[in-house]
Amino acid sequence: MADRVCVRCVVSGRVQGVWFRGSTRSKAVELGLSGSARNLPDGRVEVVACGEASAVERLHQWLWRGPDLAEVTDVRCVTISPDRPFHGFETG
Repeated sequence: MADRVCVRCVVSGRVQGVWFRGSTRSKAVELGLSGSARNLPDGRVEVVACGEASAVERLHQWLWRGPDLAEVTDVRCVTISPDRPFHGFETG
């Protein structure tokens, strides 16, 4: 059985108003991950991703690029124990 992990990443830069959450959802679903992406009041985006460790790592690498209009300046991720189960990938 593959190693499963959950991470919480906070993405900084020009990441709101550029379809970052929707693009993150598409990439996460493609990788078979569950979790969520939401805008934070300070202009950053929070991403929670759970699934196979290698797929979570691929999403982490993708977060540094994001969609075409994004200008990512920082991605900080920590391993977490989710406070609730995720079914699919939510944006909010």
